[in-house]
Amino acid sequence: MTDCAECGFEYDLALAPTVSVLAMGHAREYADLLRAEPAVLRRRSTPHMWSPLEYACHMRDVLLAQRERVLAARRLDTPVAEPMGRDERVEHDGYARQRPADVARQLQDATLLFTNVLDRLSASDWERTLVYPYPEHEERSLRWIAVHTLHELRHHLLDIRRQLA
Repeated sequence: MTDCAECGFEYDLALAPTVSVLAMGHAREYADLLRAEPAVLRRRSTPHMWSPLEYACHMRDVLLAQRERVLAARRLDTPVAEPMGRDERVEHDGYARQRPADVARQLQDATLLFTNVLDRLSASDWERTLVYPYPEHEERSLRWIAVHTLHELRHHLLDIRRQLA
């Protein structure tokens, strides 16, 4: 994956060791945004765009999935990460019906869990790889996984802010 034209994120792999601190700051931003009126948080601006609450639920689940992927890459040589079923989760987990305060807390907890495994990586661990499913199946380093997750956090904050504006 290259830099994101939509949100301006630059995939700088040198950022990887700082992702923990940056991710915790973003988790607080999500929590602040999830204090909006629940009806507003559940509203989709278009039928094909997730609501702010659905984006926050998605990000919580991304953090948990990425944590498991990092852990797998530490114990196995080049594991293959399964797709997380992002679109199916919206319905299967009832994203739009979840309580915003619960999601805010869960997202912060998921961020703590994810950043804990990043903080435990040695210099050589950052170079361990897995086959990542998105956008195409490709071998990626844990350094890339960390930076990609930071991109997800920032990009979906933009998605949420656009809808709340």
